[in-house]
Amino acid sequence: MLIAVASGKGGTGKTTISLNMAVAADEKVVLADSDVEEPNVHLFVKPEIEKTLPATVKEPVVDFDLCTSCGACREACRFNAIVLIKGRPIVMHELCHSCGACVNACLEGAISEEDREIGIIEEGTWKNGEFYHGILKVGEARSEPLIGEIRERLSKYTDCLVILDAPPGTSCPVMAAIKGVDFLLLVTEPTPFGLHDLKLAVKLARVYSIPTAVVLNRSDIGDSSVRDYCESEGVPVIAEFPFSKEVAEAYSRGQIGSEVIDGLREKYKSLLDTIKGLAEAGRYDG
Repeated sequence: MLIAVASGKGGTGKTTISLNMAVAADEKVVLADSDVEEPNVHLFVKPEIEKTLPATVKEPVVDFDLCTSCGACREACRFNAIVLIKGRPIVMHELCHSCGACVNACLEGAISEEDREIGIIEEGTWKNGEFYHGILKVGEARSEPLIGEIRERLSKYTDCLVILDAPPGTSCPVMAAIKGVDFLLLVTEPTPFGLHDLKLAVKLARVYSIPTAVVLNRSDIGDSSVRDYCESEGVPVIAEFPFSKEVAEAYSRGQIGSEVIDGLREKYKSLLDTIKGLAEAGRYDG
């Protein structure tokens, strides 16, 4: 079972919830961090990294000895990643989506593809199971290919619990992380910003028809607008965690609350059991 933990905005406690569920489980847990621009799960679980692998994308390369400057490659590129400068096609890798359209459009055979490294994937183990995360190279514009490679590696785990810490937000990186998961847990807070971004995240979940539920973090602040919205939309709020100075202090020390605070592990164990029940029932009130 693959559970993705996401949030419409950053700072809601998404990683905190992911970590606590992972250590509360009474079973093997494959733990993955797909927030490749700023991964931090490893700081808490301290995995033993066994493999470091390059993550690459295909990028077009122009052979100017064969190029006739016809512009067919530029016309074929829907992402405007190729421009003609003094008749020479120039590829802007920040915009390239590795679709191969320019290669197919070039009748002269002047365009080929080569691998370009965009980051790395680290694989290893932590105390409860396997561990994966990605690290995007500084300056890379697109993280989705790297996230896709992490998801590909997770696809082999069909008989155990997999918890995927997704990137924040609701843009393309999140879409790459959550598409096809068994369950989506959205972590939010009862504030106007939390409500606004939760609405976007729920819409995204409905695009992919993913069983979804909400955890309300720092639930003792703000107002009832998030609860009211979830009730009106049929999205279950399956757990609430009030602000805890103890949890915040443990987090600042690189500790996981469920491992050091009495009674917290049982709450996260109950949360996991609820998620499994909803997933098995195929809960999706779209």
